[in-house]
Amino acid sequence: MSISIEETESIAPEEGAACDVANASSETVRCEPKATRRKLFGVGAAVAAATLLTARSASAQRVVRPHTTRPKAPPAPGDSLVRLVRRITNGVTEEELTRARSLGFNRTLERHLHPTAIDDSAVEMFVAKNYPALALDGPGLYALDQGLLERQLVESTLYRAAFSKRQLYERMVHFWSDHFNIYYPKVQYLKVIDDREVIRKHALGKFPDLLRASAHSPAMLEYLDNTRSRGGNVNQNYARELMELHTLGVDGGYTQTDVEEVTRCLTGWTIQGRGNFRFDPSGHDFRAKTVLGTVITAMSPSVGEEGIRDGEYVLSTLLAHPSTARFIATKMIKWLLQNDPPPALVEKVAATFTRTGGDIPAMIRDILTPANLLAAPAKYRQPYQLVLAGLRATQPTVTTIGGIGTRQLNVQLNVLGQPLFQWEDPDGYPDTVDWWAGLILQRWNFCSFLTGLGAGDVVVDVAPLMKVHTAAGITEAINQRAFGGEMPATLRQQISAHLSGGADAARVREAFALALSSATFQWF
Repeated sequence: MSISIEETESIAPEEGAACDVANASSETVRCEPKATRRKLFGVGAAVAAATLLTARSASAQRVVRPHTTRPKAPPAPGDSLVRLVRRITNGVTEEELTRARSLGFNRTLERHLHPTAIDDSAVEMFVAKNYPALALDGPGLYALDQGLLERQLVESTLYRAAFSKRQLYERMVHFWSDHFNIYYPKVQYLKVIDDREVIRKHALGKFPDLLRASAHSPAMLEYLDNTRSRGGNVNQNYARELMELHTLGVDGGYTQTDVEEVTRCLTGWTIQGRGNFRFDPSGHDFRAKTVLGTVITAMSPSVGEEGIRDGEYVLSTLLAHPSTARFIATKMIKWLLQNDPPPALVEKVAATFTRTGGDIPAMIRDILTPANLLAAPAKYRQPYQLVLAGLRATQPTVTTIGGIGTRQLNVQLNVLGQPLFQWEDPDGYPDTVDWWAGLILQRWNFCSFLTGLGAGDVVVDVAPLMKVHTAAGITEAINQRAFGGEMPATLRQQISAHLSGGADAARVREAFALALSSATFQWF
């Protein structure tokens, strides 16, 4: 049976972009943006993705696939509470919606802004039991097989993001992990320490604490080569990205001279042992410097470790600069609300940043208001977000770690083009529909793969969907499970029609896959 899913609209590629249109059998269009330093990792060909499908799951892919480059955003639902749940979680669930309706808008948001008050012991016990390496200190982490350690970091991150009760916290962990991006293969075990002591420790705290923790992070200093920046032989990488990506923004008012001077201020910021920050006076430039128009007086080398004050002054200066407030405000609005932030909202959130000393929850309160949510268009899910939303919708039982199912979830992230901690450049994965629009087929294949997990260490049980064993009843169960009750009428008719040919478990899995492949589920 063939089902046509309203999925996309045709657009012209960006002027100057280089596009590679695959053959008709894959029906995939991929465009490389012009003049970019961003690199897409792990994008599999359609043939590679197709090898993950069984004969049964392949039958669920008999859909009309349009030759387009950009998926069409569905109309956004009108309930501000449901929209809030969509934006503060990695996927709507019946449990989360029921709780939200009981608490109301403000109490739901406040609950998620205080993650330590949410009992997440089941998830943390699972992580502690199955990924014990994550709790080790630097020497313990260094002694492990680094490939095994990477798998533990990736799998635990995926598990927490999908199943944690602290969903907004996990959303912000994802956000700050991209903002302070670190490429795992370059730093290896140091990234585990950074994830624990920088990102997760401060994700819903205050931005100044987060920035300072990152600036003292051995992983960040190693990744951006500050460990090799000394006296008369400096490296500008960290100083440049500290201003361009972490604080002021590329148009934030700094110059190349500022990059050079900040580099000098940060000489001697390095690491020692297995993952410990150290300020090394012997590598510091004690001469006078000028940063953003302010003179930093020279110090005698005899002051030794007091020379760290140059770098600390730089961090304080950047945090107090109005460009930092606007840059962080803009980026948070893009992440949580919409890709084209209203200027008035940017100014409001930036003012809150300044007034509260960079309090992240206070800025989120400004962003996620009922009026803002109702005015915002839907956002396209990144591949990682699609995987998370799919896991939350299907609610699989995960029994054995490291088995075929969990390994294949990691394979799927690679095929979809977003393996965790594998973005080489310091800017983090893009969060735009134009970047991810060329992987429609791979996304459909993932949905079929996921709903087809009927045995093994990751099992999707469709029996709960079949309690009302009619086409309409099963469709409604899928609606509640994956769409929060907001499945569009057209999609409802399509899924119900597919089920009218029979409602055995295999066909229900196909219907579930088709629902997750729809335009409505690809956006949130």
